[in-house]
Amino acid sequence: MNEVNHQRIKTNGIWMHVAEQGTGPLVLLLHGFPEIWYSWRHQLNYLAQQGYHAVAPDLRGYGDSDSPLNPESYTAFHLVDDLIGLLDHFGEPQAFVVGHDWGAVVGWYLSLFRPDRVKGLVALSVPYFPRSPTIKTVEAIIRAFGDQVYVSQFQKPGRAERAFARYDCLTVMKKILLTTAKHMTPPEGMELVDFLPTPSVLPSWISEEELEVFADKFQETGFTGPLNYYRAMDLTWELLAPWQDAKITVPAKFIIGDKDMGFVSGGTREYLQGEMFKSLVPDLEVVIMDGHHFINQEKAQQISDEILSFIRKQSLRGNF
Repeated sequence: MNEVNHQRIKTNGIWMHVAEQGTGPLVLLLHGFPEIWYSWRHQLNYLAQQGYHAVAPDLRGYGDSDSPLNPESYTAFHLVDDLIGLLDHFGEPQAFVVGHDWGAVVGWYLSLFRPDRVKGLVALSVPYFPRSPTIKTVEAIIRAFGDQVYVSQFQKPGRAERAFARYDCLTVMKKILLTTAKHMTPPEGMELVDFLPTPSVLPSWISEEELEVFADKFQETGFTGPLNYYRAMDLTWELLAPWQDAKITVPAKFIIGDKDMGFVSGGTREYLQGEMFKSLVPDLEVVIMDGHHFINQEKAQQISDEILSFIRKQSLRGNF
């Protein structure tokens, strides 16, 4: 099997680093916060072995991709346009898209704005939520989870960066990637990174060496780019007004862990099992499995199998 190849591609005014493996139909793998392309290492290899061209970019602000300083450069439109440029670079009119966490958010928006470029979407951990017509995104999150919720803490430039800097990057990675927290709202006066415990023993699904790959890259790049995604949320809300009540028309599979803090709090379980989610994404399959938030790493083989079964099903339906 081919090794992972790396290149930087000019797209939408930035240089974007991608890791790729295999040949065949294109599958885009979009990571979340705070990760890099490496979070898809298991799926890259697996999909390549199954006859696909698996491409995992460092999204803008991350890893070896460019990291614009202005938070306004991280709206849904910037993130989607980056991916359209990648599809154009590879000469692919359409791709299968898989996204986790923020990568899932970008996948939903790509499917909303440009359904003509998406064969099907597998979204992990973060569902497609309807846009409130009256309440900005950050305010809605604060109303649901309180003033101390991490999204609120991430808004002010420099605040979270200073809090993270009190720890080495390996400790930050352990605190976030290995979290089993039920919620992400620290007590009054406490920053998120202080609130999350540092596990004394690693789970079986990740090694110290693998965690160091993430830590070394964030030591090099810092966290401002990734945090800017949160700082652009309200601007994205404003820009999305023309898409109010719009539906996602591409075929989609949504997967979440039953121990994910996003599943067990804030009414997400009820939303996923109710009618609204399915009304917004009519061609939808929902999978709830045993696992936490970083499920593409924690349950790597199960997620790989779920992705492959979805792609094969869509390929039969659409004759791709």
